[in-house]
Amino acid sequence: MTEPLRVLLVDDHAMVRSGFAMVLSVEDDIEVVGEAADGLQALERARETRPDVVLMDVQMPRMDGIEATGHLVAEDLGHVVIVTTFDRDDYLFAALEAGASGFLLKNAGPEQLLDAVRAAGRGHALLAPEVTRRVIGKMAGGRDGTADRPEPSELSRLTAREREVLVLLGRGLSNGEVAAELVLGEATVKTHVSNVLAKLHLRDRVQAVVFAYEAGLIHPTD
Repeated sequence: MTEPLRVLLVDDHAMVRSGFAMVLSVEDDIEVVGEAADGLQALERARETRPDVVLMDVQMPRMDGIEATGHLVAEDLGHVVIVTTFDRDDYLFAALEAGASGFLLKNAGPEQLLDAVRAAGRGHALLAPEVTRRVIGKMAGGRDGTADRPEPSELSRLTAREREVLVLLGRGLSNGEVAAELVLGEATVKTHVSNVLAKLHLRDRVQAVVFAYEAGLIHPTD
């Protein structure tokens, strides 16, 4: 029997943590192993409980979620999914640079929350389309001339199909959506995604979005 995914909840509002815990704890394949009210507590709890996934708020006292994410990723203490209201785009981009594996709206439904936890627990990243657009837009605002840059040599490692998959990942599509777009089975898409990440030495789908943009394969208007 597969061990359940171990999840740590980090938010300075107890009611938010309780709400997430209620949704997660009824699932057989998920176990809530701890809670924390700020970034410093998150580090302590993560070192004690060794979670697979950390659901992380951004704005918290003592240590915010961005700084805490950087420490958790550096110590390999679980995959971090940022849970935010998107009221600060600069926070989103900073969290991405800190190594967050996904982003989720606080008003997301239970199924989205469960999907995010399971995706992160499998080592995948979950990027909502809104987040993809925000991140790419932020990058576009600070970087000029991307379209004129030569293609990275790493792209030559990809097959034509893998390149197509990378473009669709860059647009924020899920495996199911990529499968529908390319008329492939979802299992085949998963294999292509794994190959893309491995060949380009990317940690997860978040990094794939950044790479696709910087390589000039996608643009903010996409």
